[in-house]
Amino acid sequence: MPEVVFRFEDGRTIQTSAAKGSSLLETARNANVVIDAPCSGNGACGKCRVKLAAGALPSKKTLHITEEEFEQGWRLACISSVEENIEVEVPDVASAFKKRMKIANLDSKEETAIFEEAKREIEGTGIHMKNAMELLSVDMKAPSLDDTMPDNERLERAVKQMTGASDVRMSYAVLKKLPVVLRECEFRVQCVAERVGEDVFIYDILPKAGENIIGGLAVDIGTTSVVALLIDLATGKILSKASAGNGQIRYGADVINRIIESAKEGGLKRLQDAIVMETINPLILEICRDANLAPECIYRICVAANTTMNHLFAGICADYLRQEPYIPAFFKTHSILASDIGIRIHPDAPVVFAPNVGSYVGGDITAGTLVSLLWNRPEFSLFMDLGTNGELVFGNSDFMMCCACSAGPAFEGGDISCGMRATDGAIEACEISAEDMEPHVRVIGDAGQKPVGICGSGIIDTISELFRTGMINPKGKFVREGKRIRHDEHGMGSYVLAYQEEAAGNKDIEITEVDIDNFIRAKGAIFSAVRIMLNSIDFDITMIDKVYVAGGIGSGINMKNAIRIGMFPDIEIEKFHYIGNSSLTGAYAMLMSTEAERKIYDLAGNMTYLELSAIPAYMDEFVACCFLPHTDAELFPSVV
Repeated sequence: MPEVVFRFEDGRTIQTSAAKGSSLLETARNANVVIDAPCSGNGACGKCRVKLAAGALPSKKTLHITEEEFEQGWRLACISSVEENIEVEVPDVASAFKKRMKIANLDSKEETAIFEEAKREIEGTGIHMKNAMELLSVDMKAPSLDDTMPDNERLERAVKQMTGASDVRMSYAVLKKLPVVLRECEFRVQCVAERVGEDVFIYDILPKAGENIIGGLAVDIGTTSVVALLIDLATGKILSKASAGNGQIRYGADVINRIIESAKEGGLKRLQDAIVMETINPLILEICRDANLAPECIYRICVAANTTMNHLFAGICADYLRQEPYIPAFFKTHSILASDIGIRIHPDAPVVFAPNVGSYVGGDITAGTLVSLLWNRPEFSLFMDLGTNGELVFGNSDFMMCCACSAGPAFEGGDISCGMRATDGAIEACEISAEDMEPHVRVIGDAGQKPVGICGSGIIDTISELFRTGMINPKGKFVREGKRIRHDEHGMGSYVLAYQEEAAGNKDIEITEVDIDNFIRAKGAIFSAVRIMLNSIDFDITMIDKVYVAGGIGSGINMKNAIRIGMFPDIEIEKFHYIGNSSLTGAYAMLMSTEAERKIYDLAGNMTYLELSAIPAYMDEFVACCFLPHTDAELFPSVV
């Protein structure tokens, strides 16, 4: 069997064997070498670039690798066949989606303000922001020859006397440490407990001395990225926040490719390990280190994710989600503990899922709906979560309906040649001069940060500006010539946002006609879903009173530009509100408040789910939306 050596820019090497004729990408996956492959290995995205250092590596020709680059040794791992011993270099950019773990600076009021504001607004609806977890200080008499009650009964009796509970139970983890802790602390301890009605469950027993914290974890599992928030359940204080790329992305940028991968032999475990072992557990270690808290002191975790991510995270077969009649294994469950799926926190910590509504409308949307408060308002509101899947909720205090469309990963930088998620180095905003066609960009990060790529909000701006300045036509094709516009040998046009010397990478940052086409399809999926959903209840766009936009598309969207390209309805700008990562904020609310958790389940139960794939008119509507801004100009009267 051929030997393959992977070399990394930080000096590490990984050596493995490969079946002769197997693809280099599959060899990398089997060796747990992280190489980005949003298209799941069909040669479409061009992001699994590696450089051959020794040996021969037969590979198909592709538009993603120029003749010059091919001669230099550059290959796409997915379409390269291992036939002999080789060495390949894996550039940092190939695994950057996974390595860019970022700890938020909680000294910045912007990082915490959104959660405080959400807390105030939810409390304003009458929901009490209090959970059932508490620290109980318990004093007991030490046993003697005259008092031989066993330790567990002694603790249970003391807790009953203190709380008035009719029943007190404790976990196996408590029972294991109980004898030693009681005697070391002279029978004066603190208990981490949950009080539900007249029952108390004890999760942990701790020394009374020192500052004990009841940790809680809110997690937004997105298809592209994962964000975690650590809080003190007793006080509500935010202790730490961090984000990272979803390790599953190397198995495909969209949920369908991941479901297909999970159905292969050993695939479900690979997908679960990618999110649990490679993504969430390292995030937990980082935020606990940042907050100076042991992971075992996290006693509750709330997860907001789409239906597929929930299944793969829990290690549950997701294959039937993509097969008619599209039935999930669960919409809601209360039976999973952290230890069941390998989450490295307190073993008895319950995993609380924001409930799913349909195969493609998940807990991220029910959590976001709670935060949007559209359910508490009389006006008709549209809630839009823009990620790899576009999910929509429309309604008011009387009714709600929801649907999902496959927007693809373009909003988070996937399917875009220089795309990336909204992190340091991403171009998040762009203006282009109509006269000299020169760009003026804003980059996420510290002052002087050079661009690395472009995120969703930057892509919206760039395409809108190219259209506004007449550089591209309604089909997204370049119709002007200039210094920054160029065409390859196949005639495909592109616009250079930053030349190599202006950028942080080793190539120009540009947006191509293929990128524009991918994004037009993504925005077309969103707007056509809005139209179909409104038409299904005999509403039209003019009846929308408010639009709440959420998702990891960037720090904010230029709504006017989004309207110009036909992504959002052409209504007054004042009606649009960007509410950030509402999925994480909703998970935070569930974590903080038992009543908020109940409310989210209530909202999920009262949503009407619309399956777009079952509506014949959807495809015609989608095709009509795949122009700038639309084939029906009357829908966009403000776009001139």
